[in-house]
Amino acid sequence: METQSMGEPVGSEREIPTACCIVGGGPAGMMLGFLLARAGVDVTVLEKHADFLRDFRGDTIHPSTLRLMDELGLLDELLRLPHSQLVKLGAQIGETPIRFADFSFLGPRYGFIAFMPQWDFLNFLASKAAAYPNFRLIMQAEATDLIEDDGRIAGVKAMTRDGPLTVRATLTVGCDGRHSVVRRQAGFEVQDIGAPIDVFWLRLSRRPDEPQTSGRFNAGSFFAVIDRGDYYQIAYVIPKGASDAIRDGGIEAFRKIVADNLPFLADRVDELRNWDEVKLLSVRIDRLTTWFRPGLLCIGDAAHAMSPMGGVGINLAIQDAVAAANILWRPLADGTLKTYELAKVQRRRMFPTRVTQRLQVLAQNRIIQPVLGAAQPLSVPRMMRLIDRTPWLQRIPARIVGVGIRPEHIQSPARAVREGAARSQ
Repeated sequence: METQSMGEPVGSEREIPTACCIVGGGPAGMMLGFLLARAGVDVTVLEKHADFLRDFRGDTIHPSTLRLMDELGLLDELLRLPHSQLVKLGAQIGETPIRFADFSFLGPRYGFIAFMPQWDFLNFLASKAAAYPNFRLIMQAEATDLIEDDGRIAGVKAMTRDGPLTVRATLTVGCDGRHSVVRRQAGFEVQDIGAPIDVFWLRLSRRPDEPQTSGRFNAGSFFAVIDRGDYYQIAYVIPKGASDAIRDGGIEAFRKIVADNLPFLADRVDELRNWDEVKLLSVRIDRLTTWFRPGLLCIGDAAHAMSPMGGVGINLAIQDAVAAANILWRPLADGTLKTYELAKVQRRRMFPTRVTQRLQVLAQNRIIQPVLGAAQPLSVPRMMRLIDRTPWLQRIPARIVGVGIRPEHIQSPARAVREGAARSQ
């Protein structure tokens, strides 16, 4: 099979046969595509955009993902890409700074969160996958419908820059995010877990001597401030549905909110020139009751949308991809795939999904909502004071956030890369 270069046209080919068609080139899709190609499976990945450049996507690579990249022998090369490292996670509650997570106990190779632009991470995975002749990535290919053959999903129809495209596949995998076309076209039942918050994302410049990363809790507001090198990526958490009223107040009033809550940034809020500089994320927490049909599987955000709290979404999606590759590579390579093997993927990943979402809901209900509704100055809860002054207790939230529930390990094999396999067209 030819290797379709990133962004290159499909040419005159209007129908593609493949063992696995992956819809969506995000973290789950690119990791699954790479692992399956590495194991010798014919893979086609469809990505609707022309590139991976997107603002305010999940850019946190947690220790669980760092370990996986090390198991693949790629960690050192990955970390040569521009990134910053966070070893200890803290917050400021009112005027009191506290520390509540220390990742260093996970060891020198994985004892930190890496902040790396998601487009760099995805380009890295795509370049590694492209070394295999059985891998094809087609950019600007937007899935529009599923192909059904005698009750089984047999592929997808997509629109490309060169016109309609049909991809016929033994297995179609929906990795196309929380607004998944695949799960909608499949008619999957979605269980809405509930999220009482939304998030405004913005960025302001950062100076070298300023703090790295923290949460800022004040009466009525919560900000997460993330060091991205020469700028801060900032999340302003608001009650669900409050965005219109905030926008109606005007950009000057919004700048004042930021300056009042983050006074060390007050001298640069004018960098927010207009509302185009502020992006709204409508937060959802949901999951499919069933992730599969004959010939079809959903993983990542297409199977379970996560809150941005903790930055766990990208890493949970990657864990899904690893589990799917571990279970499915052999039947896909042999042409013996059965529906019960798709069910095994859901059974493997449903427990960590449920637990992670439950923890996010608890954080929303017990921490975020009371803060957003507070009218009086905040005091530091007794438990947080205890964690702050007890270093070994900081390992618990670090493990929950950094490693997660039921971390996966690479079990799919590595086939030899044919020299000169990746070709541009």
